[in-house]
Amino acid sequence: MDYQTLILTRVNGVATIMLNRPEVLNALNAKSSEELGMAIEEAGTDAAVRVLIITGAGRGFCAGGDMKDLPVSAGNMVASTEALESWHKILLSIRRLEKPVIAAINGVAVGGGLDLALMCDIRIASENARFGEAYVRVGGVPDSGGTYLLPRLIGAARACEMLFTGDMIDAREAERIGLVNKMVPADKLQSATGELAARIAAGPPLSIGLTKRAIYMGANQDIESALRYIALITGLCLQTDDASEGIKAFAEKRRPEFKGK
Repeated sequence: MDYQTLILTRVNGVATIMLNRPEVLNALNAKSSEELGMAIEEAGTDAAVRVLIITGAGRGFCAGGDMKDLPVSAGNMVASTEALESWHKILLSIRRLEKPVIAAINGVAVGGGLDLALMCDIRIASENARFGEAYVRVGGVPDSGGTYLLPRLIGAARACEMLFTGDMIDAREAERIGLVNKMVPADKLQSATGELAARIAAGPPLSIGLTKRAIYMGANQDIESALRYIALITGLCLQTDDASEGIKAFAEKRRPEFKGK
C-alpha cells in the first residue's frame, strides 16, 4: 500500500521501514504511528520477508512523540491514554513478530524513538547517533517501555541516570554500555545493517522465529519452564525440511539452502 509518512521496501527477503518525516527528525504523530503499525503488519504477514529493518530518513532515527500532536491537557486524559495504548500495541508487535527486527539508528533517538529502537532485537548505530530518555525534561514519565527495556540492556543504575536526568549519550558510549550492538561510520550504516540482515535472512526462518520467541519468554520464566519450552520447539524444528537440509548440508560440507518449510 501507499504510505505518506514512511517508505517500505522489500529486497531479497529483507524489508526496510524508513520513517520519513525528516523535517521533525521523524517524530511520531497519530498518522505516522498508525502507518508504522500497518507497515510492521504488512512486513510481518509477507512470507517472503525474513528480516525487518527500521530506520529513519535524514538526521534523525526518531525524536519520539511529536509535541504538536500530543493530547496533554487534563481534559484530554482519555484521549492520551487511548493514544498510548495504541502506541504500545505497535511496540509490542515488534517484539511479537516472529522475524528478527534490526534498528539501523542513523541519528537522534529520543524518548519514544529510543524505546522504539530498544524494542527491536538488534541495534546498529551510526557514529552520528545520539540517545536519550528525555521525558523528565518535559515533566513526563517514560511511557513507551523505557523503564522496562533500558535496565535490562544496560543495568538499573545506568538506566536510572539516563531516565532521571534526560541526558543524551553519543554512539560510542551507547556501544560501550551495551545499548547498541555496534557503532559504525555513518556512511557504512546501510551496508553494515544490510549485510547482517542478509546473513540472518539466509537462515531457517522457523528456527530463528522460535528462537526469538524463546529468548523473550525466557526472560520471564524459571529455568525449568524455559527448558520445557525449548524441548517443545526443538521437536517442531526437527520435523521441518529446513532441519533436514541443514543436517544434510553439514554432512556434505556445503552451505545449506533454507526454504522456510
